[in-house]
Amino acid sequence: MPKFLVILPTYNEVENLKHIISQLQDLNLYIQILVVDDNSPDGTGQIADSLTSQKLFVLHRAKKEGLGPAYLEGFTWALDRGYDFVIEMDADGSHLPAELESLLNASDGTDLVVGTRWMPGGKVANWPWYRKAISRFGTSYAAMVLRLPYRDLTSGYRVLSKQLVRKVLETKIQTHGYGFQVEIVLLAHESQMVIAQVPITFIERSRGKSKMTGRIVFEAWIKTTSLGISRLFNRR
Repeated sequence: MPKFLVILPTYNEVENLKHIISQLQDLNLYIQILVVDDNSPDGTGQIADSLTSQKLFVLHRAKKEGLGPAYLEGFTWALDRGYDFVIEMDADGSHLPAELESLLNASDGTDLVVGTRWMPGGKVANWPWYRKAISRFGTSYAAMVLRLPYRDLTSGYRVLSKQLVRKVLETKIQTHGYGFQVEIVLLAHESQMVIAQVPITFIERSRGKSKMTGRIVFEAWIKTTSLGISRLFNRR
């Protein structure tokens, strides 16, 4: 039986953490959970500590550094303990635990399963039209610049094999925000790994504050453009 680890990066998610962990634990799936907390001032880390068990672990980081570094530390933790797959998932309730089983089913024989909003069967709830437009433009721009055939490069709901996790760590990806997710898909694609896309429903958080900032968007745009230019010159 493969070992699956759900990694939940957290920063000020005290309003959401108990709920998402409860939903995951109610699933009839062979999964364990790692909360990676960036020293949340609202007490998220302490809440996570109170929930620890044989299937739930907590990794405390010294300070807030962003999504990418939190996942990289979680990836190292997972490899050191022999997990076969890691699951990336937001702790704010935007990713539905009920859809996890479909992602895990697709992981058989694949290295990366991307939960995809912008494909048949996928959808986004509680976003105004301009948020949808920005998101669709962003992922379409990344796919065009990088010449990738995937529909949701920035999705944060995904399953990675240990082979891909190991390659991510060896590559030393340094993007801190959602560009980190783009780089992982590009790395898997260039390494000729098997990538699957599964439709998901993304729901805008109802509690707490979004971590999305203009700086994160700008970082992703700059990194994607840089990678696209590098790929173009390498092809030539």
